[in-house]
Amino acid sequence: MKLFELGEFGLIDVIQRIAEKSRNPRYDSWRQLLVGIGDDAAAWQSGNYIQLATTDTLVQNIHFDLSVISWRELGWKAMAVNLSDIAAMGGIPEYALISLALPSELEVENVSDFFQGMVELADKFEVAIAGGNLASSPNVVITVTVTGRSKDKRVLKRSTAIPGEQIAVTGFLGLSAAGLKMLQGKAKLDDETTDILRQAHFQPTPRIKEGQLLLQQGVNAAIDISDGLIADLGHLCQASKVNAKIKIDKVPVHPLVKANFPDYQELALSGGEEYELVFTADKVTMEKVKRALDCPVSVIGGITDESLPVRVILVNSKGNAVTPTKTGWEHFKNEVPKTKVA
Repeated sequence: MKLFELGEFGLIDVIQRIAEKSRNPRYDSWRQLLVGIGDDAAAWQSGNYIQLATTDTLVQNIHFDLSVISWRELGWKAMAVNLSDIAAMGGIPEYALISLALPSELEVENVSDFFQGMVELADKFEVAIAGGNLASSPNVVITVTVTGRSKDKRVLKRSTAIPGEQIAVTGFLGLSAAGLKMLQGKAKLDDETTDILRQAHFQPTPRIKEGQLLLQQGVNAAIDISDGLIADLGHLCQASKVNAKIKIDKVPVHPLVKANFPDYQELALSGGEEYELVFTADKVTMEKVKRALDCPVSVIGGITDESLPVRVILVNSKGNAVTPTKTGWEHFKNEVPKTKVA
């Protein structure tokens, strides 16, 4: 079987099974591990806190195009995608390690701009850049690792959603996907709208404070939206062994996206790199969350244990099932090779 046949998440399952087989309760490291492969971040007990760690890699011409994104924006985004994983766990980010593989002919100024963008976002959340690694490469490859800790003795997880809970999302959806579409030359917009969409796609702000507040208010299950709402909610449902029903008309599409993109619904449902949080909670907790958070919180559906054809089903205002044209991004499956791979 080739990777494009198995897909990113099928490969994660393979790796997870191998890692679990190596689990040894005699080792302190295994005994203290609370959340391993398959969530937004790894978590293990460390004294009075739960330690968190996440890592992410951005590859030139797969995740970013240097003819479109500035080096400063790239630094911001590389930091943001990792901080968002800590946010999804309700954690406090603390340290970052940066590993770069770079072409030798690259201008030093470009790398300086990259770190300026990275530091600009790190400073907002009191994150210290503590080290990393450098290597030469024909293309730019960026790997960022962020560590953090819990605010108390709990973290948000993907695996704790309960049937009967409501599903909600922070903020508005569709801006980042609309920004990508605009940058690909598929939409001509006024300067103000262009700036807003560009910032949404290249400089998202992780929901760090919001993740911590979700945890404080009693929310148990959450995930950040990186692959798309349908896809990421599907990951949460898979981990929790439940299913979800989403009411399309309740999904909070950003007004600018609605006004400028006829396919706004698809952009909001399957457009990735949003870095909003989708979470589940009972009705009482959800009302507390709405009062506690400064950003919009929209209830978009519910968790169920009833048998469904897929993990996440969409329904319209009449309650009829709707089949999405796309469900989100998945590495390998979205990159079927045109030539034979050994």
